[in-house]
Amino acid sequence: MSEQKDRAGKSALNFTKTAIEALPLPDKGWKYYYDTKVSGLGIGVGASGIKTFILYRKVNRKPERIKLGRYPDLTVDKARAQAMNLNADIANGANPAELKRGRRAEITFGDLFDQYYKNHSVPHKKTYDEDKQKFDRYLSNNKDGINLASRQLSAITKAEIAQLFAKISKKHKVTANRVLALVSSIFGKAIEWGIWHQINPCHGMRKHSENSRDRFLQPDELPKFFEQVLAYPNATVRDYILISLLTGARRSNVLAMSWNEVNLERGEWRIPETKNGTPQSVPLVPDVIEILSARKESEACADSPFVFPGSGDTGHLVEPKKAWKIILDKAGIADLRLHDLRRTMGSWQAGTGANLSVIGRSLNHKSTQTTAIYARLWMTPVRDSMQTAATAMMQAAGLSTGGDADAGDATE
Repeated sequence: MSEQKDRAGKSALNFTKTAIEALPLPDKGWKYYYDTKVSGLGIGVGASGIKTFILYRKVNRKPERIKLGRYPDLTVDKARAQAMNLNADIANGANPAELKRGRRAEITFGDLFDQYYKNHSVPHKKTYDEDKQKFDRYLSNNKDGINLASRQLSAITKAEIAQLFAKISKKHKVTANRVLALVSSIFGKAIEWGIWHQINPCHGMRKHSENSRDRFLQPDELPKFFEQVLAYPNATVRDYILISLLTGARRSNVLAMSWNEVNLERGEWRIPETKNGTPQSVPLVPDVIEILSARKESEACADSPFVFPGSGDTGHLVEPKKAWKIILDKAGIADLRLHDLRRTMGSWQAGTGANLSVIGRSLNHKSTQTTAIYARLWMTPVRDSMQTAATAMMQAAGLSTGGDADAGDATE
């Protein structure tokens, strides 16, 4: 049925939500109706109840019926906007049907992420697993984010990414920043690799400002915290939390801690590469050596190169979020994250008299202002400071400790 015939007959209709939803279903096949406001815009009604917007035009004297999208996913206003844009393209000599056929062969965002993950995240990023988690949760479904995975790159707009950013920001502003950074990085690599030849759609978008956290375990929280950690039935999780606290090391490094990095006789853990790209030597205080010695003799570690074995693909423990929540709930402690254990060590070092240079060396902070000072520091003052802080925390918790340093009053 031609557009001219449709418009001349009863199939011409002013498209509104009410009018479209009232359209009767044909007994079989499809019945087409055409808008009275935008030339060529139509909607096909199938016997199954499916309603699909189309644009019917003659291009180079040949009829083309171009599918725009299904109603109600595509609204009347958006269908009209698409149709007007395509009409303008046709007036300028383009063939929208040919362009659409070309887009079908275009790479999808999901395909691009697979390349990004394999060729960039895994080889170059310590947090590659977090990239996968963000993609799965926010970029490949509509529950917490927007499903971009099945979309061609040219179909993804800046407005859509802004919508994604706003949606995540309602509950998690920092996470929204991280997801935006990931999408921007993915498109950036596509440009670098010659896959994408247009502007990065994230360009110019502003992230939320982020305030640094200052949360750490307070003296009155330590007894309850240690009580619940020591009572937790899973020894691997229990020891992971204790060693995270008493070394001040980053979560990713503690999770992947391997026996070939640990020298119990020397009391040292040598991390070959940290987040800032440098190796780190972590002094092991007596309480940590005691925990590690027991783990090394345990059945759980008998056949694993990792200090904290796991059953997943990595072979080591993954962040025990559920266990952490259980421990905090039972201890009555709020707003404490696993990363705050690292800050707790540094804060207690400061509270027991350590200078900032020693603390920076302990936590492997990379700073252009203090790098020269760190280079002149021996391990001894770092070890002594960490021992003092560890002893103070254990004493505040009312526990005996393998260290004998005089902790003093950490609250001064």
